[in-house]
Amino acid sequence: MNTAGTIDRPLTYDPQKQAPMKPSTHDITGTTPEDFTTSGAKDSRQNRTREMQLIPEALARAHMHDRLLEAEQERRALRLATARRMQRRAERASMRARRALAMAVMQ
Repeated sequence: MNTAGTIDRPLTYDPQKQAPMKPSTHDITGTTPEDFTTSGAKDSRQNRTREMQLIPEALARAHMHDRLLEAEQERRALRLATARRMQRRAERASMRARRALAMAVMQ
């Protein structure tokens, strides 16, 4: 299957090997300034295109990073609530033991 690459799925991610950008048909030839026709300009246009293709990936990565931080904070809060509950339970058990000891001494 020899199909050409698309914007979403280029044949290669190397800007040097990508096909050069073609001028549109309604552009008047000869009006382009000289510095825009150099190979450096083509490379910068292709790099910009590649960067634009990678923007959704970067956004998804940032979103996942935020979600992981949020999940870690939730786990930390859950552990803190559990620790406080266990501490209250231990304090109640300690008070029951003191009360039982005091009752035993009084009799």
